[in-house]
This record gives sequence, C-alpha cells and structure tokens, in this order.
Amino acid sequence: MRPFIHVNCAMSADGKIAGPDRKQVRISSDEDMVRVKELRKRYDAILVGVGTVIADDPHLTVKGLSYHENPVRVVVDPHGRTPDDSQIADDRAATVILTDDDCVKKWDNVTEIRCGRPFELTKAMEELAELDIENVLVEGGGGTIASFFRDGLVDRYTVFVGGMIIGGKDSPTPADGNGWVRVDGIIMKMKSADVLGNGVLLTYDIR
Repeated sequence: MRPFIHVNCAMSADGKIAGPDRKQVRISSDEDMVRVKELRKRYDAILVGVGTVIADDPHLTVKGLSYHENPVRVVVDPHGRTPDDSQIADDRAATVILTDDDCVKKWDNVTEIRCGRPFELTKAMEELAELDIENVLVEGGGGTIASFFRDGLVDRYTVFVGGMIIGGKDSPTPADGNGWVRVDGIIMKMKSADVLGNGVLLTYDIR
C-alpha cells in the first residue's frame, strides 16, 4: 500500500518553475494562492525534495493551523543535505525526512526514515503509509516531481500556468532532469481547465 499522490505546481507560460539560479519565483495568481492554501489543508502530508529546501527554505505550513492540524512535512533527502536550521525542521508542524540506508546525518525534532540502499522512492511512500499518511501533496522541485512520474507514483497532477515568461535553457521545468521520464512519455487524462486570475489551472488524472 502507498498513499494517494497529488503533484501540484505552478509554471510560467513557457514551462519554467524558476529562473536559471533555481530560486523561487512568484508565478501563481492571488486566486491560485488561495486554492493552494485550501488544498494543503486536505492532505495528510506535503512533500518536497531537498533541493527545494536548500534553495527556498520553505516552512510548508498553513497559516492559522496548529502543530497537530498542519500536514506532516516530508523531505526527500537521500544523503542528508537538509540544513539543521531549515524552517522545515522547526516546531510548527511534524517533519519526516526520507534518506537512504547509508545516511549518517541526524536532526533534532525530526522523524528520519531509511528507504533502501540506494534510495527507493516507492519504499519511501510505503513507509509513509505505515505512519497512517493516506495522501501526499508533492510540491517540488522539478527533479523530485520527475522521480514520482518516473516511478509511476502520480495519481493526480495539477499545474497553474501563469501569465509570465521566464526563459533560459537552464531554468527548471515541472518534470526536470535528463531525457524522458518514461519511454514515449506519460499519458494523462485532462479533468478540467479553470481560469484563476491571470492564469489557468490544469487538472489531470493519470491513466
């Protein structure tokens, strides 16, 4: 068993999620920001990769919710690169860091789960299910999202396309990395397209 996996992100009209420096860029409209806040409340866990933690230092909490009301914060970090002073490791919500079996890094106030040697994303999701996490909202970055698609773990994909051009051949995309995530790609079924301010939200289910 594994949790239901929902990938949610925002990209520019030219398909970028950040600039070449990989720093976070505000792409979502005000309307989409409200949607994301409400979306987070419906999930047991919010997950990002360690690259997002290092680049943006997100706290991944919902304003107004208590420690026990907030979703569990999950970081995919096979080699233990999450800094000790990251907001992800503060006391605003529970945090789980997923590492490989060889990781020797330790954090305070964080649950560490070893997920194989080398790291196995499918095993990691099964470990989350053992913690009674039934659904996970994956928010980035591009390499992490690509890994979920590559391993066949995505059930739903929502992407807000904002009215912005970023450019740059080295700027990351929602499913980043080298080559195709699967041979001939991954076919999705569009469920809806909704205008939210100066952009559109596309919702897909995976066939």
